[in-house]
Amino acid sequence: MSIHDQSLSSYDYVLPPECIAQTPVTPRDQSRLLVLDSTTTHQHQHFCQLPEWLQQGDLLVMNNTKVIPARLFGRKTTGAPVEVLLLEEKSAHTWLALVKPGKRFTLGSEILFTSPHDLELTLKATVVDRDPETGGRLLEFDLGDRQTLWSVLDDFGEIPFPPYVTDSEAQPDQYQTIYANTPGAVAAPTAGLHFTPELFEQLEQKGIEQAFVTLHVGVGTFRPVEVEDITAHDMHYEWIDVSAETVQKIVATKARGGRVIAVGTTVVRSLEGMAAASTETLQPFRGRTNLFIYPGYEWQVIDGLITNFHLPKSSLLMLVSAMIGRERLLRLYQTAIAAGYRFYSFGDAMAILPQARGIM
Repeated sequence: MSIHDQSLSSYDYVLPPECIAQTPVTPRDQSRLLVLDSTTTHQHQHFCQLPEWLQQGDLLVMNNTKVIPARLFGRKTTGAPVEVLLLEEKSAHTWLALVKPGKRFTLGSEILFTSPHDLELTLKATVVDRDPETGGRLLEFDLGDRQTLWSVLDDFGEIPFPPYVTDSEAQPDQYQTIYANTPGAVAAPTAGLHFTPELFEQLEQKGIEQAFVTLHVGVGTFRPVEVEDITAHDMHYEWIDVSAETVQKIVATKARGGRVIAVGTTVVRSLEGMAAASTETLQPFRGRTNLFIYPGYEWQVIDGLITNFHLPKSSLLMLVSAMIGRERLLRLYQTAIAAGYRFYSFGDAMAILPQARGIM
């Protein structure tokens, strides 16, 4: 790893605002796909052409997390408007949340919510603690005879789009993968948004297998790295679940000479985090990881990666740089900008095939 690879400013690039996708392509698999097919070459494709670039016996690993209606709008007892983004359930009645405007919320502050669907349906939350790691608050909800907040989230909350999606006409279901089935994320694993049932059928016909992990994408995904020496960055923790079935599929794929292709950076963190927690052989893992992947990282599981285009100076940009090199990645980003690719969550994708890996 060069000295520049350790420097935060080396991961910066200029993105014209018009390149930030505000709405997804319809149908999903008509998004563009920049295919890296060697250490020096790339091809401009569409996502529906992905099966042509994979081989029989390959394993696609996807994140089956589901975005929850985590954004709630309420009012203080004074009547001032409040926006709440739920991050994580801490107990049946208590959630960690980001609150805007946050500085005004001291311990004991109360927030009143009214359902936008039923004005007679109300909810109250009280600030019971602060969380230094996220800058958030612990909110204790007065649920009455309700068992958990989960049972009323659909009544009070809405799906939170990323902060850079400012004028989208997208529908909430467009911010879910078609295989999302484990609620808990506040942001979608966006590399998976490009898949359609028809594309899955084509992949299956070609003998490409599927496996799933769960990583509930949190607000840390959007937090920038803030130290110039990136090796001093404290990576946020995320909860991951890699099942025995998925581990067995990975081991079987490797044994037959197949390739493990991660669909998204969250899958990379899950599988490499699982490997880091394993001893001599890969073992199922359920718990928290703060694995930070940047150039110089020694890969344990992943052979290839499908990913969207990421924000400047983000840990995700560093992760992808660890696979193909920072300089090549930034050159490819300039190529994508010049070619009119769409960036970020609702944007286009890049496929890094195993033969494209390496630092050039």
